[in-house]
Amino acid sequence: MTSDLPAARTDEEGSPADRLAAAVLAVPGVRDLHSGLFGEVATYLPGHRVPGVSLTDDGGEVHIVVDASHDLQGVAAEVRDIAEAIAARPIAVTVADISVSSNPNEGEAK
Repeated sequence: MTSDLPAARTDEEGSPADRLAAAVLAVPGVRDLHSGLFGEVATYLPGHRVPGVSLTDDGGEVHIVVDASHDLQGVAAEVRDIAEAIAARPIAVTVADISVSSNPNEGEAK
């Protein structure tokens, strides 16, 4: 007998929101995910929440904090492309905050 219920989440796989958050945080220039002024941008899952990522059946949004030493539009575009590939739906990306590094040479190529 087969079940129409979704498979249980495993730690190796994670939810789409977890995988999306990890991929976004790996983009150069992204310092963090931003959950909004009152924490309203998040995906709520059993046992935890994924701040800065909100997914619906037909779209989603990701709010990020970007290092000021990077091209904000370029980082946002890269995040959007990666997020849409993972989520398989349109994703709006918002640069919710800018981080200024305490090390002025941190964002430079070596």
